Amino acid sequence: MNYTELIGYIGSVLIAVSLMMKNIYYLRRINLFGASTFAVYGLLVGAIPVFILNSFISIVDIYYILEAKRAKAYFTLLPIANSNNALLKKFLNFYKDDINLFFPNFRENKIEEDKSFFILRNLVPVGLFVYKELSDTEILIELDYAIPDYRDLKNARFVYFAQSNHFSKNGYKILNAETSVPAHKKYLKKIGFKEDQKQPGIFIKKIK
Repeated sequence: MNYTELIGYIGSVLIAVSLMMKNIYYLRRINLFGASTFAVYGLLVGAIPVFILNSFISIVDIYYILEAKRAKAYFTLLPIANSNNALLKKFLNFYKDDINLFFPNFRENKIEEDKSFFILRNLVPVGLFVYKELSDTEILIELDYAIPDYRDLKNARFVYFAQSNHFSKNGYKILNAETSVPAHKKYLKKIGFKEDQKQPGIFIKKIK
């Protein structure tokens, strides 16, 4: 196999992987790399139609990625005042398998009134946040879930930074999270949680 064929295979794999992505933002990014690589392959082997098609796909991907970055989303928090809320029941039932991948220990009976809320993005429920008090100043986050199409960290930035007063006004200064799921660990570190060196799997974030 020469390097030209290798480029072609890499492009094909990236395009195939992109088509399996649930998150449209990451789908576009990976598809961009795949199409760009395949365009280079088409140019190297003299397959001009392949080059033109994949160059066009790359341009389209770039356009939509930039549009997504420029788009302004309107975020709000919707407190859950009743654990028997119909929307809550439907949300948990619809996303239960995906929730279990990231929060295998979460159970519906952990939801307490006034200690859980939906994250609305342009009035669409894109996330569910559930916590419990450990003390007057400390909480344990039992669920911080975002639906697949909206895992771009904007939800997290809204909750933990733009709306951090939601916690501070109640006197909470320390946020705790517990996980053994690698993807969840990576997410927590991205938004400023630090793993407790004495208790692996426990992550802590202090808020002002």
